[in-house]
Amino acid sequence: MPPAARILARRLYFFPHDLIAKTKGNNLLKPPEGMIYTGGGDFLETGKRFKDYFIKYGGLLPSDHVLDIGSGIGRLAIPLTDYLTSEGNYNGYDLIAQGVNWCQQNISPRHPNFHFHQIKLHNDLYNKDGLDASTYSFPLDQNSQDFVFLISVFTHLIPEEMAHYVREISRMLKPGKTCFATFFIHDDLLPEVNDAFSFKHRKEIYSLMDPKVVSANVAFKKKYLFQVFKDSGLQVQHYFPGYWRDTGEQEKSLDFQDIVVLRKE
Repeated sequence: MPPAARILARRLYFFPHDLIAKTKGNNLLKPPEGMIYTGGGDFLETGKRFKDYFIKYGGLLPSDHVLDIGSGIGRLAIPLTDYLTSEGNYNGYDLIAQGVNWCQQNISPRHPNFHFHQIKLHNDLYNKDGLDASTYSFPLDQNSQDFVFLISVFTHLIPEEMAHYVREISRMLKPGKTCFATFFIHDDLLPEVNDAFSFKHRKEIYSLMDPKVVSANVAFKKKYLFQVFKDSGLQVQHYFPGYWRDTGEQEKSLDFQDIVVLRKE
């Protein structure tokens, strides 16, 4: 289904649930279920879990200047509103107007140091029109950010887009500061035994799940990906393989996708 049709279908499906929640006057800072268009599982629990990861493995501080690339409809912003102080600052960028507008109307008025911006970039999965993601420059100064995170963003970028984003992240990060990102990382030494979630269309440096929708799910070869980090001045601090491979060792994984924590040299 086209992106607009997927969003409409979800709103219609959850309309009775959201109408009941509205009549009950729920004051919880959370978008209606019908407006949540990305990610699975419990919306608030997922956000809190990643906030804990940011603090424990990324060293996120309450006074940090934070950049959220792929901010969606506030899944990660909401838990950070109770963590970042007035000295901290948050900027979220996303392709989908619905998510950006909801965050601007519901989060920013309560938390003036949280800012949300729509960027109209081309993406097979979400936006058929727009600017080329492989050349887009974020409107933030060099060495201005303490913490950058991308959750399920690199999984929708092809190599030239991914490499450009990594260079942009390195440009914006202050020396010694952190990027926390999730990927699908393909290592030939790790067999993919999950038939329901496999990347069968192999290329030299990356693999695709569906060649007809290139940006649906993209997996990068580990050696290539880690070289891109190194060439961009980013050192790998932590690497946590995800349980998407279904190797029977889920207890060793933090989350479904692979997690990489990077530090700018």
